[in-house]
Amino acid sequence: MNTLIQKSITALLMCTLISCATPKGNSTFTAEQKADTATVYVTRDLAPEAIVRIYHALGVPASGSIALKISTGESSETGYIRPEVMKPLIDDLNAVEGNKVTIVECNTAYPGARNTTKKHLEAIRERGFENVAPVDIMDAEGDLQIPVRDTTWIHYDLVGSHLANYDWMINLAHFKGHQMAGMGGVLKNASIGVASSAGKAYIHSSGETTSPIKMWAHTGNQDGFVESMAAAAQAVHDYMEGRVLYIAVMYRMSIDCDCNAHPAEPLIADYGIVASTDPVAVDQACYDIVTQIHNDEHNNNKPLLDRIEKKHGTHIMEHGEKIGLGSRQYRLVSIDWSPGR
Repeated sequence: MNTLIQKSITALLMCTLISCATPKGNSTFTAEQKADTATVYVTRDLAPEAIVRIYHALGVPASGSIALKISTGESSETGYIRPEVMKPLIDDLNAVEGNKVTIVECNTAYPGARNTTKKHLEAIRERGFENVAPVDIMDAEGDLQIPVRDTTWIHYDLVGSHLANYDWMINLAHFKGHQMAGMGGVLKNASIGVASSAGKAYIHSSGETTSPIKMWAHTGNQDGFVESMAAAAQAVHDYMEGRVLYIAVMYRMSIDCDCNAHPAEPLIADYGIVASTDPVAVDQACYDIVTQIHNDEHNNNKPLLDRIEKKHGTHIMEHGEKIGLGSRQYRLVSIDWSPGR
């Protein structure tokens, strides 16, 4: 069978709508608040230029002061997206008159290489991020309290105060597992990633404390933690008035997050890039792709799926849909092939 036809058939098969699980939690939201079926774009190409192509496929140009939210990674061993990979996107965005791209991050809430601005900036310089764009540690000068719609656990979101300086955000996430959240995608990058150090503690403790030291005594409420992440991701999306684009790079998909300085080696092959204006749909699509990986001598998706299940990782999409952040139902569109090409 012709390779292009095979790609088309594969994309169509993966466009099956995902049924909704019964959401948990105490908040009530009307059906009208839920999003319609989302469009999610996908490419199997992992070249840096593919990020530019999938950004343009979204058809929603970012403009003005643009925050490129990434993870700088706890060490050089992690699968954080390298500066040279994001450079073509940065150059493409900056080529538009009036645009200025800044790489943004916030300090961590645990001891390590990035829990102070001084150490975080040292790590950023060592890894070459400043060679491709200016870098802003958004909580270097404190917090900004923004409202949340879902007050099941948290009553506000604490983000880096510099978030106020940006007109648009591009959430460029590395999809992988996570030792506490089960999986890390665009929703985690929007919630924990944009939260200040104190905000991270507040989310991790399901609203019990803003102290990074005290938060470890309040981390037993797993669903509360996951639901708090969904609420915080929605708060950031709302604060930016929906001016956020979500891109997930599916490579080096370890069971561990980039916040782990020594993550386990990935057991599944690199896949590609997924993007949408709907963050729930992006994470759902990434998860569905992992579940459909055929296990052979090169692939074993069970450890990653087990990690996600053990930590209730998919609940962030369930709750995100429930509170109106996005949709778990989506249409997957490949940008690698189209009629006439």
